[in-house]
Amino acid sequence: MTQPVESIKKDAETRMAKSVETLKNDLGKIRTGRAHPGLLENVRVDYYGNQTPLNQVANVSAADARTLTVTPYDKTQAAAIEKAIRESDLGLNPMSTGGVIRVPLPALTEERRKELSKHARAEGENAKVAIRNVRRDSNQHLKDALKKKLITEDDDKRAEEAVQKFTDRFIGEIDKLVAAKEKDIMQV
Repeated sequence: MTQPVESIKKDAETRMAKSVETLKNDLGKIRTGRAHPGLLENVRVDYYGNQTPLNQVANVSAADARTLTVTPYDKTQAAAIEKAIRESDLGLNPMSTGGVIRVPLPALTEERRKELSKHARAEGENAKVAIRNVRRDSNQHLKDALKKKLITEDDDKRAEEAVQKFTDRFIGEIDKLVAAKEKDIMQV
């Protein structure tokens, strides 16, 4: 009798965990005051006619708190890499010095920090909506199973409570992630 219930609960928990992982990745792309290699993760380089992720054609590392260094695997691609970074919507101005490209990060203004904080909160809200959608879908599957008499009303109630606990736990996790990112962004 409880087989459908267990699979519905497991599916809900898995999908909610994926939403939190996606949020972590999205928050990692939001710039803070410090340099981190993940900032250039979405930059694509024209590598012999193919749009290739930067991390596949160069090594990206943080030289210090305000500078990223990009070391091309193929030195002939330095100009293409520099161009890709400059043309990305990150507002960065890379400088080539020999075989290494230095990417200084300009200091964030107070206004820009607030904008980035808002963006982080919006990403958090999107993740919460995704989690609530998973809860709604799970509850609907439970109701369908109850209508088909695959589970009892008691099973339905217990499963709904379990799904609600997952929802509360993952939304709490999202709040913590967003709060930590906001603190990181606003730190001067």
